Amino acid sequence: MADPSSYRPKPGQIPDSPGVYRFRDEHRRVIYVGKAKSLRQRLANYFQDLAGLHPRTRSMVTTAASVEWTVVSTEVEALQLEYSWIKEYDPRFNVKYRDDKSYPYLAVTMNEEFPRVQVMRGHKKKGVKYFGPYAHAWAIRDTVDLLLRVFPVRTCSTGVFKNAARTGRPCLLGYIGKCSAPCVGRISPDDHWELADEFCDFMAGRTGTHLRRLEKQMTQAAEEMEYERAARLRDDIEALKKAMEKNAVVLADATDADLIAVAEDELEAAVQIFHVRGGRVRGQRGWVTDKVEEITTGALVEHALQQLYGEETGDAVPKEVLVPALPDPVEPVQEWLTGRRGSGVSLRIPQRGDKRALMETVERNAQQALVLHKTKRASDLTTRSRALEEIAEALELDSAPLRIECYDISHLQGDDVVASMVVFEDGLARKSEYRRFQIKGFEGQDDVRSMHEVITRRFRRYLAEKERTGEWTDGDNPLTEGDNPLVGGTVAPADGTALTDGTEVPLASSLKDDEGRPKRFAYPPQLVVVDGGQPQVAAAQRALDDLGIDDIAVCGLAKRLEEVWLPHDDDPVVLPRTSEGLYLLQRVRDEAHRFAITYQRTKRAKRFRAGPLDDVPGLGETRKQALIKHFGSVKKLRSATIDQICEVPGIGRKTAETIAAALAQAAPPAPAVNTATGEIIDDEGPETTAGSPGDPVTAGAPEERRGQET
Repeated sequence: MADPSSYRPKPGQIPDSPGVYRFRDEHRRVIYVGKAKSLRQRLANYFQDLAGLHPRTRSMVTTAASVEWTVVSTEVEALQLEYSWIKEYDPRFNVKYRDDKSYPYLAVTMNEEFPRVQVMRGHKKKGVKYFGPYAHAWAIRDTVDLLLRVFPVRTCSTGVFKNAARTGRPCLLGYIGKCSAPCVGRISPDDHWELADEFCDFMAGRTGTHLRRLEKQMTQAAEEMEYERAARLRDDIEALKKAMEKNAVVLADATDADLIAVAEDELEAAVQIFHVRGGRVRGQRGWVTDKVEEITTGALVEHALQQLYGEETGDAVPKEVLVPALPDPVEPVQEWLTGRRGSGVSLRIPQRGDKRALMETVERNAQQALVLHKTKRASDLTTRSRALEEIAEALELDSAPLRIECYDISHLQGDDVVASMVVFEDGLARKSEYRRFQIKGFEGQDDVRSMHEVITRRFRRYLAEKERTGEWTDGDNPLTEGDNPLVGGTVAPADGTALTDGTEVPLASSLKDDEGRPKRFAYPPQLVVVDGGQPQVAAAQRALDDLGIDDIAVCGLAKRLEEVWLPHDDDPVVLPRTSEGLYLLQRVRDEAHRFAITYQRTKRAKRFRAGPLDDVPGLGETRKQALIKHFGSVKKLRSATIDQICEVPGIGRKTAETIAAALAQAAPPAPAVNTATGEIIDDEGPETTAGSPGDPVTAGAPEERRGQET
């Protein structure tokens, strides 16, 4: 945690002018971007007493390690630069609206020779007219299906279009009258383009002209006694009216406007937007964001406007934007919107009438979106419960396994063999109860034997704890006198505390924490999962049987086909790929694998860096560095006398004698070789603890070997 005073600019350094500022962390990552009318006044707010800051702002300034700023001419330029930097750096402490889905648009590709009507998502393309966004793609297809009776525009893909042109036969829509079939020349490119343009006019809200034209043609056909054509025109009119009913009139004056509403609590905010074109709601979208900074409703609205119109130009920015609260100040935002549109944009709060009533509707939608978002988070509990029930049913357990432990073995060609234990309770990871094991009962690569050792050691501790707490009845204890759950290896908590060696440790002390409470390691799971197939499962079950434990279920998850193996079964249990239970088992297995391989890599890296001083008991990193700095190399330290070693600050005579004895017993290292030239390097130069980045590579060093890491 950094002290903001350590990077606070000196008085007078910050200019009193508009600009944009960036906070960076110790790794030079941008963590916050902001703008200000006066940089001096705004930045001064961040460097006041921490107790007076909002908790989220306090977290930001203590995470940051530096601040920098860029001066601009106007507040509009500051707004544009802030938007650009937020897009570029994606700062973790800025408000970032996240779409709950990728909203579909109805798009007409007016940039093609034969325009096509289709559903599009993602970034907008130049020359394509967009209508929407819509809540669902099927809503677009229903509307298009109705309109194709009147505007039979091409809807097929490029491949289908070229194939029809090659064969001279149109697709089914061409035969039933829902496509003008430009692929076979039934309509010229210019006429088809005009037809697509009329389709766009209707979708843009200019519906009256088309309806009146069709009604006039229907009347004329009836007078000429062309009743079949009149009936077809009548059906076309009904189709257009039905399509229009899907977008009811909400503003009688045919207004083009966007309405933005915000619903928020202390932690999150939901934004809803209604796009009104020609007085009708043509699209709707919404976002939810975490409030990672202290922010007002007006500031939320400003960020929403940046998200909506940051990459839009022309008519995509409406003449009127109605909001629940105005940004402070409002003038730069309004000027920025005007620049994006190319003409005046009104940004205001509706006070009365139809627009106020519609804003209340949008606000209700925002409230519902926030409630739904929180409900979805809560429903994760339901999903986890279903997953645990599916596991219990598939494995024929008496009840859902509320505590699951998973074990994995990791090594590199038989070296540095380690194991991991991860714990999931109620379907969620409990990282404070993860454990790591070193396999020392034997040497070499044997995953089955390693699994047996780990399960044995873990559940010996469980049985020892039950004995200590008096849960055993007379004659039930499977541990014989003298058994120690730690003999034959070591075990370390996940928090990185020191490993215990293979010596005997009193049970009462080894199973209690500093406050005298039993360690969580002693709690039993309902299900043990091993990373592997039938051999690993059999080894785990044999370990439990040897200890007399018969109330803990065991299964294994094989990576190749994601099959679940049970003890004493020749055939695996195959869960459906869409099963929540299989997904939970996969998460547990993958977490155990990640935890094991991380520990294995750490041990391997530590072994590669190990030197003769690492074997000296009681000699820490600080005093090792002091010795190397004083003598220049381990070779010179090895030839030094005890009195010379005592000259190093912090080294007493007893420690010096221990160092000298340890170095005398240690064999001198093999000659160092420059792997690029093959040259043998003399050891007279400065040297740090073996394995540091500056050291030469020793011939035959373990890092030169290549093997599969498991």
